[in-house]
Amino acid sequence: MSPELTEDRRRWIALYVLCAGVLMIVIDVTIVNVALPSIQDDLGFSQNSLAWVVNAYLIAFGGLLLLAGRMGDLIGQRRIFLIGLGIFTVASLLCAVAQSQGVLIGARFVQGIGGALASAVILGMIVTMFPEPREQAKAIGVYGFVASAGGSIGLLAGGALTDAINWHWIFFVNIPIGIATAVLAVRLVDDHKGIGLDQGADVPGAILLTSGLMLGVYTILDVHNQGWASTQTLGLAAVSIALLAAFLVRQDRIPNPLMPLRLFRSRNVSGANIVIALLVVGMFGMFFLGALYLQRVLGYTALNVGLAFLPATLVMGTMSLRLAEPLNMRFGPRNVLIADLVGMGAAISCSRARRSTATT
Repeated sequence: MSPELTEDRRRWIALYVLCAGVLMIVIDVTIVNVALPSIQDDLGFSQNSLAWVVNAYLIAFGGLLLLAGRMGDLIGQRRIFLIGLGIFTVASLLCAVAQSQGVLIGARFVQGIGGALASAVILGMIVTMFPEPREQAKAIGVYGFVASAGGSIGLLAGGALTDAINWHWIFFVNIPIGIATAVLAVRLVDDHKGIGLDQGADVPGAILLTSGLMLGVYTILDVHNQGWASTQTLGLAAVSIALLAAFLVRQDRIPNPLMPLRLFRSRNVSGANIVIALLVVGMFGMFFLGALYLQRVLGYTALNVGLAFLPATLVMGTMSLRLAEPLNMRFGPRNVLIADLVGMGAAISCSRARRSTATT
């Protein structure tokens, strides 16, 4: 076997190892949503406090994602990936053994930190491993397929484990995946040195962003107790906005920002970020509220909830693996994105029309 062929196979195996890390993180997101009613009953969460099981993870994940990417540039992407895997795996163990609301929410926050560290550098490593455009598009398609398949696996596994044993086991499944992925990553993924810590990382900026997001979410969740026009709601909302504004001002003034604002002068960059933000909000809202509605209102079991969400995740996975590369190469990412958004809007409109017809 030629050295070139051996190296090519090693690259693709390394891709699958990185995708295993993605799989673990995506499984954790969807597997938790299916088990939320069981967690609520076992630990005594109220309807609003239950949201923190999801939000604690998402706030840490979103707030630290930019800093994690920067740290990958500074000290090496593989090193940050492994650190993130380690934190995520240990936090999964803490979630699995949690017997109180505070411990579970705290462990979910730590999980979000680990997920941010691991996720922030994966795409960068894939792009580095596959610089040629066609191979890169195929590799990113595999990445997208695994992310979507992870959603399907998480839904089914969450339902099966919750019904057959209990919700604690939805976190135990992360532990063997995390350990195996870390071992294989050390052996197969190249360790490229970073540019050095002396180049600087905006830790205060990350604190401003995470604090602003956390305070904003807390304010929204407590509205049912305080009211929209209460002094507490308006005051905390003002502080949250001020923290986020301070983050943006800081990014415009420091030499090594986490989020260079000049990038958003590009309509493509700004539009793509707005679209992905709205898609993520819609997806997590669908899983969170949908799982509760199906179980609390329609009486579905946890496994039936997983089966109900399965078609959407299977279609997303199939499209990512089979059609994403050829469509993007032929029509361009922008045109494909516009067509996708139009299709999603039409599907939602048809769904609303059918529900309206059924109720009348």
